[in-house]
Amino acid sequence: MSEVQAADVGYNDGARAVELARESLKSYVLHGQREQPGSMRDSFYARTGVLVRIKSTRGRGRLRGCAGTYNGSDQLGHAIVDSTIQAASKNSCGSEIQQPELSNLTISVCIVGDTFTTEDPATDLTLGSHGVAIQAGDGRSWLYPTVPLENGWHEEKFLSLACRKAGISPLAWQNNTTDVTLFDGQVFRERADGGSVEEVNV
Repeated sequence: MSEVQAADVGYNDGARAVELARESLKSYVLHGQREQPGSMRDSFYARTGVLVRIKSTRGRGRLRGCAGTYNGSDQLGHAIVDSTIQAASKNSCGSEIQQPELSNLTISVCIVGDTFTTEDPATDLTLGSHGVAIQAGDGRSWLYPTVPLENGWHEEKFLSLACRKAGISPLAWQNNTTDVTLFDGQVFRERADGGSVEEVNV
């Protein structure tokens, strides 16, 4: 099995990651095909985790899809393509993304850096910088690093909602039998106004 490698990408690579996710989304929705990364940038060969979020620009900007893995070992370029397809499918948020939606969506890509387990998550967690992964028994989930700032959540609420998503008690993050992993990463996203890709710096 290939080892996970923390990737540190510059702005141009991050912007290309979002561009590749957009190309993958269009290829999947319009033609039912898997986009090929083609000639990849050097950083895209790193084997690391990646998360892709797709949000609507209409109304309250509801989440249309979110997929990926924080501890993946696929090459980054291929992981972006596969995570985007998973996010666009009906298995993500209950309904598959359709062609008329494409112009009313924004895509965000989180390229995962370091991960570490914690026995004191409320103290070790830095809102906006860390994503959270929860596992207890068969229940498991993860939440994107920027989500608590977007919704005004404090540390305890972020952890509790990660537990709810995993289908376990909202207080399970306090138990020694629950594995809590924090991960940081670089987040790049399309601007809602259609401008250039931005890196989210907290």
